[in-house]
Amino acid sequence: MNPLRKVLALFARKPKPEHLRRGELGERAAEKRLRKLGMKFLVRNFRSARGEVDLIFRDEDCLVFVEVKTRSSEEWTRPAAAVDARKKRLLSQTALDYLRLLKNPEVKIRFDIVEVLLKDGEVREVRHLPNTFPMSKGYRYG
Repeated sequence: MNPLRKVLALFARKPKPEHLRRGELGERAAEKRLRKLGMKFLVRNFRSARGEVDLIFRDEDCLVFVEVKTRSSEEWTRPAAAVDARKKRLLSQTALDYLRLLKNPEVKIRFDIVEVLLKDGEVREVRHLPNTFPMSKGYRYG
């Protein structure tokens, strides 16, 4: 194989793993649902050194940090149950990083979860769970 082709092959786009494709589908469905509820979309996949927030919206005078959980089945547990104490702490820390970038505005904040259920690769149901948990203990804003 010619050396240029070898280099190009290294950079060729590989198909995304199934779990990432499902996650993106869930995030798009969640965004669509929250927009229909009148919330203003701000950011997708905000990352800081401490974590990632799937979606950030404004709901009137409140910034909303959204964790999206996409599942094919609820056979064992609800998708929101995957947001454990560790994940809540990371979401809280990442939210504080985002607020710091905005120069710590005087604004209310909340944490929502959106559960997206799939069937045969299609969105079957979207559940919005507003104000699901407070900022983790030891962290405070405002």
